[in-house]
Amino acid sequence: MQLIKPDINIDFVGVRRYAYGLSLALILASIISLVVHGGPKYGIDFAGGAEALVKFDTAVPIEKVKSAVTAIGLQGSVQEYGKGGADYYRILIDAQQAATEDLNRKLQSALETETQTKVTVDSFEEVGPQVGNDMRQKALGAIFFALLLLNIYISGRFEFKWLLSAGMTITILALVYVLYLFHVTLPILIFVALLGSIALFYLFRLKYAMGAIVALMHDVIITVGCFSFYGKEFSLPIVAAILTIIGYSLNDTIIVFDRIRENLRKYQKQSLAEIINRSVNETLSRTILTSGFTLLVVIALFFLGGGIIHDFAFALLVGIVVGTYSSIYVASPILLAFEKNK
Repeated sequence: MQLIKPDINIDFVGVRRYAYGLSLALILASIISLVVHGGPKYGIDFAGGAEALVKFDTAVPIEKVKSAVTAIGLQGSVQEYGKGGADYYRILIDAQQAATEDLNRKLQSALETETQTKVTVDSFEEVGPQVGNDMRQKALGAIFFALLLLNIYISGRFEFKWLLSAGMTITILALVYVLYLFHVTLPILIFVALLGSIALFYLFRLKYAMGAIVALMHDVIITVGCFSFYGKEFSLPIVAAILTIIGYSLNDTIIVFDRIRENLRKYQKQSLAEIINRSVNETLSRTILTSGFTLLVVIALFFLGGGIIHDFAFALLVGIVVGTYSSIYVASPILLAFEKNK
């Protein structure tokens, strides 16, 4: 199935400076949002606390639900949940108070007393602060090692420098380990490791790996920034979504890189800019089909999947759009930047 004419010739490289400007603006906006909000807003999976999903037999005002929570001396937030209108709520309790004995029963009793309505607790989840912190560290570690191992794959896959890639990985891991011994936090370790990877890629002229890792960092930062901007919570499903985005974006980038490498051998008299444009245009039909149909499914999940899967679908929605964009306008033009610098 082919949606795009074979002879199409869109000048993607020609507008790369505008694309760089847009990407830089989105990344800066994401970082500013994270700084203003004091970092990501962690869900109870990572911050600890308790979460209750409660359903009332009849609609009740949200003020009464909040009043019932404060009446038993609890601090937290109350949100309308799902599509049940004003009869279905999500109640979040701070980690410091989540350890209250028999909290589930006390909360249900207070809600029924305050609203004079029968309450059904559909689910009740409790996570201690230490467990939440451990899970947060493991989630960050999963993202870090995913990016690091992908560096090895890209370097070996496109530039056939497996030993060099392995040596760089050992160097980065050694640097991270030394910093870890000085009790440097994991987010800083990840930041140092990524900067070290980019510096080594530049030093050893690993242009394909450089393009791929910059595109992946671009996708993750903007996705995280969107969550921060809209005040959405980070939880284990969102980490799974980010890892999915990394894999999806990398797959799209590899398709374009493969075609660029083939065309470099086929059209040796053409400039690199012309070859990049040709390659992106030749894979455009496949990109639109794959991303378009995946996007339709994610949109359906976002609007029809209900509150439980809403944030997960939102992460995929942002990630697919940004990942497709970065494969064309971020990863590929970096090859041209290497060539000009050379």
